[in-house]
Amino acid sequence: QVQLVESGGGLVQAGGSLRLSCAASGIMSSINNMAWYRQAPRKQRELVASISSGGSTNYADSVKGRFTISSDNAKRTVYLQMNDLKPEDTAIYYCNAAAVVRDLPRTYWGQGTQVTVSS
Repeated sequence: QVQLVESGGGLVQAGGSLRLSCAASGIMSSINNMAWYRQAPRKQRELVASISSGGSTNYADSVKGRFTISSDNAKRTVYLQMNDLKPEDTAIYYCNAAAVVRDLPRTYWGQGTQVTVSS
Protein backbone atom coordinates (compact mmCIF):
# COMPACT_ATOMS: atom_id res chain seq x y z
CA GLN A 1 0.00 0.00 0.00
CA VAL A 2 1.55 3.28 -1.11
CA GLN A 3 0.72 6.34 0.95
CA LEU A 4 1.53 10.02 0.64
CA VAL A 5 1.37 11.96 3.89
CA GLU A 6 1.39 15.75 3.71
CA SER A 7 2.13 18.26 6.43
CA GLY A 8 2.88 21.93 6.87
CA GLY A 9 -0.30 23.71 5.85
CA GLY A 10 -1.91 26.42 7.93
CA LEU A 11 -3.00 30.02 8.18
CA VAL A 12 -0.57 32.79 7.31
CA GLN A 13 -0.77 36.49 6.54
CA ALA A 14 -0.07 37.80 3.05
CA GLY A 15 3.66 38.10 2.49
CA GLY A 16 4.39 35.23 4.84
CA SER A 17 5.90 31.81 4.20
CA LEU A 18 4.98 28.17 4.65
CA ARG A 19 6.78 24.92 3.91
CA LEU A 20 4.83 21.85 2.86
CA SER A 21 6.21 18.33 3.12
CA CYS A 22 5.02 15.10 1.55
CA ALA A 23 6.48 11.73 2.51
CA ALA A 24 5.87 8.63 0.41
CA SER A 25 5.79 5.21 2.01
CA GLY A 26 5.10 1.69 0.80
CA ILE A 27 6.56 -0.70 -1.69
CA MET A 28 7.67 1.06 -4.84
CA SER A 29 10.32 0.20 -7.37
CA SER A 30 10.88 3.87 -8.06
CA ILE A 31 9.30 7.30 -8.03
CA ASN A 32 9.64 9.04 -11.36
CA ASN A 33 8.04 12.36 -10.53
CA MET A 34 6.50 14.16 -7.58
CA ALA A 35 4.37 17.24 -7.70
CA TRP A 36 2.15 19.63 -5.81
CA TYR A 37 -1.30 20.52 -7.04
CA ARG A 38 -3.84 22.86 -5.50
CA GLN A 39 -7.55 23.34 -5.65
CA ALA A 40 -9.30 26.50 -4.57
CA PRO A 41 -13.06 26.64 -3.93
CA ARG A 42 -15.07 26.47 -7.14
CA LYS A 43 -11.93 26.04 -9.22
CA GLN A 44 -10.28 23.11 -10.95
CA ARG A 45 -7.25 21.41 -9.50
CA GLU A 46 -4.10 22.89 -10.99
CA LEU A 47 -0.44 21.97 -11.07
CA VAL A 48 1.69 24.17 -8.83
CA ALA A 49 5.14 22.60 -9.22
CA SER A 50 6.74 19.29 -10.11
CA ILE A 51 10.14 17.67 -9.78
CA SER A 52 11.50 14.63 -11.59
CA SER A 53 13.72 11.96 -10.10
CA GLY A 54 16.59 13.65 -11.93
CA GLY A 55 15.85 16.99 -10.32
CA SER A 56 14.18 18.81 -13.21
CA THR A 57 11.55 21.24 -11.97
CA ASN A 58 8.50 22.89 -13.44
CA TYR A 59 6.36 25.70 -12.01
CA ALA A 60 3.06 27.33 -12.72
CA ASP A 61 3.55 30.90 -13.92
CA SER A 62 1.61 32.21 -10.94
CA VAL A 63 4.15 30.87 -8.43
CA LYS A 64 7.44 31.31 -10.28
CA GLY A 65 9.94 33.21 -8.19
CA ARG A 66 7.94 32.65 -5.00
CA PHE A 67 7.69 28.87 -4.60
CA THR A 68 10.48 26.31 -4.66
CA ILE A 69 10.03 22.56 -4.97
CA SER A 70 12.73 20.21 -3.76
CA SER A 71 13.08 16.56 -2.89
CA ASP A 72 15.05 14.14 -0.80
CA ASN A 73 15.05 10.95 -2.85
CA ALA A 74 16.51 8.87 -0.05
CA LYS A 75 13.62 9.87 2.21
CA ARG A 76 11.10 9.79 -0.65
CA THR A 77 9.98 13.21 0.45
CA VAL A 78 9.10 16.29 -1.55
CA TYR A 79 8.94 19.83 -0.18
CA LEU A 80 7.28 23.03 -1.31
CA GLN A 81 8.73 26.22 0.10
CA MET A 82 6.19 28.99 -0.38
CA ASN A 83 7.32 32.58 0.10
CA ASP A 84 5.56 35.90 -0.39
CA LEU A 85 2.20 34.18 -0.12
CA LYS A 86 -0.86 35.91 -1.53
CA PRO A 87 -4.56 35.49 -0.74
CA GLU A 88 -5.01 33.88 -4.15
CA ASP A 89 -2.69 31.07 -3.04
CA THR A 90 -5.42 29.95 -0.64
CA ALA A 91 -6.35 26.38 -1.55
CA ILE A 92 -6.07 22.76 -0.56
CA TYR A 93 -2.64 21.57 -1.64
CA TYR A 94 -2.28 17.96 -2.78
CA CYS A 95 0.86 15.91 -3.17
CA ASN A 96 1.09 13.67 -6.23
CA ALA A 97 3.53 10.90 -7.08
CA ALA A 98 4.11 9.00 -10.30
CA ALA A 99 5.65 5.71 -9.24
CA VAL A 100 6.40 2.24 -10.51
CA VAL A 101 4.85 -0.50 -8.42
CA ARG A 102 5.34 -4.15 -9.40
CA ASP A 103 6.57 -2.99 -12.82
CA LEU A 104 3.43 -0.96 -13.48
CA PRO A 105 3.11 2.83 -13.53
CA ARG A 106 0.86 4.17 -10.81
CA THR A 107 -0.28 7.59 -9.69
CA TYR A 108 -0.94 8.42 -6.06
CA TRP A 109 -2.44 11.39 -4.24
CA GLY A 110 -2.14 12.65 -0.71
CA GLN A 111 -5.12 13.61 1.41
CA GLY A 112 -4.50 17.33 0.98
CA THR A 113 -3.44 20.09 3.35
CA GLN A 114 -5.19 23.44 3.69
CA VAL A 115 -3.27 26.64 3.05
CA THR A 116 -5.07 29.86 3.93
CA VAL A 117 -3.54 33.27 3.26
CA SER A 118 -5.23 36.24 4.87
CA SER A 119 -5.02 39.75 3.45
